Amino acid sequence: MSRSRGAAVPAGLLVPAALGGALLLLPLLALLTRMDWAALPATLVAPETSSALLLSLGTAAASTAICLVLGVPLAIVISRVSGRLAALLRAIVTLPLVLPPLVGGLALLSLLGRGGVLGDALLSIGIRIPFTTFAVVLAQVFVALPFLVISVEGSLRQLDPQYAEAAETQGAGPFTILFRITLPLVGPGLAAGTILCFTRALGEFGATALFAGNAAGTTRTVPLAIYTAFNGAGVTQDTALALSLILIAVAVVALVLVRGRTAD
Repeated sequence: MSRSRGAAVPAGLLVPAALGGALLLLPLLALLTRMDWAALPATLVAPETSSALLLSLGTAAASTAICLVLGVPLAIVISRVSGRLAALLRAIVTLPLVLPPLVGGLALLSLLGRGGVLGDALLSIGIRIPFTTFAVVLAQVFVALPFLVISVEGSLRQLDPQYAEAAETQGAGPFTILFRITLPLVGPGLAAGTILCFTRALGEFGATALFAGNAAGTTRTVPLAIYTAFNGAGVTQDTALALSLILIAVAVVALVLVRGRTAD
């Protein structure tokens, strides 16, 4: 007879486990209690709300598309090399996950801002990236790309190479194998990585604030609108709560979708 997993949990762990779960859940429930549910529909369609929401959705979609174009090839390269090179590439990909987001914003400014490594050269030909909508997209790519690469690379590592080898013996070329065999087989991992990438981009704050600024209609995304509201400017606190509810809802949906895709 199989033993249930719950029976193996020491009783002494139940209290700290419950406290940990409460610490994660109760703040979210408390936020929901502050919502003015009757005014929520009007708040969601208000200009300041819709402006921040549309900007966030648009930039998150654009950054996710860029992450797919750049991240899938990077994941494939990492999955097919070994040794120190693979370790180095994984470290580079993982670094934005452990850096404070503000450091990411400062790094982007150091590269593309005025006086940056490439910034002055771009300005000399009339291209200014910081504090524009494109800067929002770049900041989101910087923080979200690792989620896609790690998810896809993990799926590729688990892929049985016999499928690609069999196709190769039948005369299939590298791109045929990639698009008709490899990517379909890692579809769940790719889908999960894409969902996580989009969700992380939608919630990005620190790098965006430093590299793109907080201009209404141009760079003020949902997280920046929430922050601005609680500093007495921009949108109202009711709007900030409504936007927070949207982010929570998106995160919950993303987690459900990711769980469903990885369970396939």
